[in-house]
Amino acid sequence: MTEAAGLEAQVTQHMVAAMKARDAERTGTLRLIKTALKNKLIEKREALTPAEEQQTLATMIKQRRDSIEQFTKGNRPELAAKEAAEITVIEEYMPKVLDEAPLRGFVEEAIAEQIAEVGQKPGPKEMGQVMKRVQARIQASGARAEGRVVSEAVKSALAH
Repeated sequence: MTEAAGLEAQVTQHMVAAMKARDAERTGTLRLIKTALKNKLIEKREALTPAEEQQTLATMIKQRRDSIEQFTKGNRPELAAKEAAEITVIEEYMPKVLDEAPLRGFVEEAIAEQIAEVGQKPGPKEMGQVMKRVQARIQASGARAEGRVVSEAVKSALAH
């Protein structure tokens, strides 16, 4: 069984359990996850890699965060709460979010590596290169971090 089939099978199992427990919100969210994975599979026309599955789930989370922002602006707290509940369910299938301390460590390692290669401390112009190195380290660790958070950490490290 492939890794992709493993996540989809896991979601299906959890969906059946949620249906039996008559948990409508959870069942609905799991159906959305399964549909998103299936659509990505159809779009790609071959099995999804774990990274592609995680990217699909990350996209779903980002869409919901955008919706929460819109619903909050539109004074619709009940819809914002529904989206927040969906995020909670989707995050169960994502790697854990990287804490600030390990993220800072990855940023410092990436900057040290850049210094070793170039011979000088990277400035704001080299931020993109440092970001790529940090993102690669985060992915290799099996964790995840939002791009905005990584960007802020790199900016603060380069400013010092």
